[in-house]
Amino acid sequence: MTKQPQHGVLNLRYAQALVAGLCAAGLRDLVLSPGSRSSPLALAFLRQPAISSQVVVDERSAAFLALGMAKAARRPVALLATSGSAVANWLPAVVEADLAAVPLLLLSADRPPELVGWGASQTIDQQRLFGAHLRACHSPGPPAPDFAVDYLHSLARRVLAECCSPLPGPVQLNLAFREPLLPVGALPAGDSGGGQAVVPVGRPRLLPDRQLVAECGAAISGRPGVIVCGGDDYPPGFAAAVSALARQLDCPLLAEPLSNLRFGGHDRSRICVHYDAFLRPPSALAARRPEWLLRCGSFPVTRTLQDWLHANRTARHIVLGADSRWRDPLHCAAAVIQGDPLAVCEDWLATPLRPAAPRWREMFAQAERRVAALAADWRSREDFEGALIPALLDELPAGHRLFCGNSLPIRDLDAFSGSGDKSLRFFANRGASGIDGNLSTALGIASEGPCVALLGDLTVQHDLTALAAAAARDIVVVVINNGGGGIFEYLPVATLPEFERAWLTPQAVDLVAAAAAFGVAGERCASLGGFTTALRRALQRGGPTLLEVPIDRRRSVAQHRAFWQAAADVAGSRTGDRQAR
Repeated sequence: MTKQPQHGVLNLRYAQALVAGLCAAGLRDLVLSPGSRSSPLALAFLRQPAISSQVVVDERSAAFLALGMAKAARRPVALLATSGSAVANWLPAVVEADLAAVPLLLLSADRPPELVGWGASQTIDQQRLFGAHLRACHSPGPPAPDFAVDYLHSLARRVLAECCSPLPGPVQLNLAFREPLLPVGALPAGDSGGGQAVVPVGRPRLLPDRQLVAECGAAISGRPGVIVCGGDDYPPGFAAAVSALARQLDCPLLAEPLSNLRFGGHDRSRICVHYDAFLRPPSALAARRPEWLLRCGSFPVTRTLQDWLHANRTARHIVLGADSRWRDPLHCAAAVIQGDPLAVCEDWLATPLRPAAPRWREMFAQAERRVAALAADWRSREDFEGALIPALLDELPAGHRLFCGNSLPIRDLDAFSGSGDKSLRFFANRGASGIDGNLSTALGIASEGPCVALLGDLTVQHDLTALAAAAARDIVVVVINNGGGGIFEYLPVATLPEFERAWLTPQAVDLVAAAAAFGVAGERCASLGGFTTALRRALQRGGPTLLEVPIDRRRSVAQHRAFWQAAADVAGSRTGDRQAR
């Protein structure tokens, strides 16, 4: 009778075969957190030279860091953690990956089935942990002595494919191991996968319904309408194609920062970026009614644009998205085109479509010019986040990455970033739009190249331990410290007597000192000029830096409201106040 290998040897050989299969299927990056039950997999990855393995102690931070890497690289990144609550720490990042369609491979080490549900320590039900947020979940069970290498290699190809298509997102591979987890004594060499050719896994484009595209094209041709581009990971060439479409239709194109249409060498003559000012009722332009609205990508960030779309629910809404997600929270879409947005634009450009009457776009262009001139006058004002953002963008070299945190920063970026010829790439976590894990995500993006993170003070404190992974990364963390949850100042709760305690929640953390504790250079910038100088130094020096910009919150709120009032005046509106969500 053949002697069966002990569990430690079997576990390692199994893990080595799986990792070799993942390598051959194209996996190149892993973020792992230390633990015992995951030891066979961790060792197999660490001895696989073709896969870069980063170690992050905090599983929650590790998950968001992997999310950022996958966003920036546009390919799957793997996560590895030990069993129990360690895996549960991934949940917020898994939710974001699901809603933002980011490919993540979750390698959760687990206890064998004879221990699950029997009170064994560090044992939970990991197969149902992430529920509907997964694209797929596989639990092949503990390694058997006669496990099939070909099956593991095929499983590796499958899970990476499921991460990417038809809708990118998180896939879980739950892997149980029995003790002893590793061999006692000499370790077997195993399969490194170094000699295997990479097996291609396709990422097909979803082709749109050509008949539906033609019908929608006929419906918008020659009629006054507006293109609205929200955030999305649009395909290369989309910026030029949708800009050409706006030129052909002679219509305004309202582009959010996360659309990555505001900056670059493409035609930006029809792009409007100050809509948050000139679409506020009761301006004359806000009251104009387009006959059609073409919405691309995610639903808009700002309340002003959301409300304007709602006010125009009777217009013909055409929703264009690259995948199967249904992006119609207003429940008013006349048509939903699911397919490659570049292909749709190219079809319409080839028709060609007729432009609207010239005066239609000129009304938007005139309002855009007026508010842009006003914003330029406000750029030198202290304690005004709207002045800090263009100063920041001016200093960034072409091709730089910027991650923007949620809450006030993303709304100020939308309102005040402006537009320019310099190419910049913008990121944010707008799937679930939370403040958790924002700093870790930015660090993941910085793994792919230099990055600036624009974050609020509570957002940074919420993820402060992420700075432990900042070493050797080219990242400048710009913290707008307005003394708590400043965004709530613009909401009705600001009038409540419990406002400061339960919503504003001002903190007393010295963020510069905290950064120093993690070996990150830090500086507090007392003025806009001081910030610009400090940012320039940090970009030239390279490596991680935290720049804290203290803001007088009450003065800032007053300045924001004064700006919106002035913008409303120049745009032909009588009043304006900011709302946030």
